[in-house]
Order: sequence, then structure tokens, then C-alpha cells
Amino acid sequence: MPEKTETATAAVPRDFTPVVDRLAAEFAGVHQQATVTRCVDAARHGAWEVTGKATPDLVERIARQHLQVLALAFAERR
Repeated sequence: MPEKTETATAAVPRDFTPVVDRLAAEFAGVHQQATVTRCVDAARHGAWEVTGKATPDLVERIARQHLQVLALAFAERR
């Protein structure tokens, strides 16, 4: 069965689309937009689990840190 494809921002609520857009631009050439979207979604869920809220500012900071760590891990593998 073929894999279902979605738009890159489909996994996150509309309020977080600007966060995905900013981080995708910041990490262009480093991470695909789908990776950025997954990190934003994971950060949103994690923030909600830990603090009971997930503001775009908090989610963006968490996702940025995750994306930076991923970039470092990939750089070390080369």
C-alpha cells in the first residue's frame, strides 16, 4: 500500500504554521521541511505534557534546540 503523503504543515495546528515557516527558513539546507514540522509537533506535545500549555514562542524555542542537536548529530556522523 502506498505511503500517505501530507503537506509539510499538516501535522501542526494553524497557530504554529508561522513557527514551522520561520524554522524551515532558518534550517534550509540543513533539514527538510518535513523534519522541521515533526520537531515543531513534538515540541508542542512535549510542552503541553510538561507545562500544560504550548505557546508558539515556547514551542519555537524547544523545536529550534532539537533541530540544532539533530544538525550536530548529523555533522558528527560524516
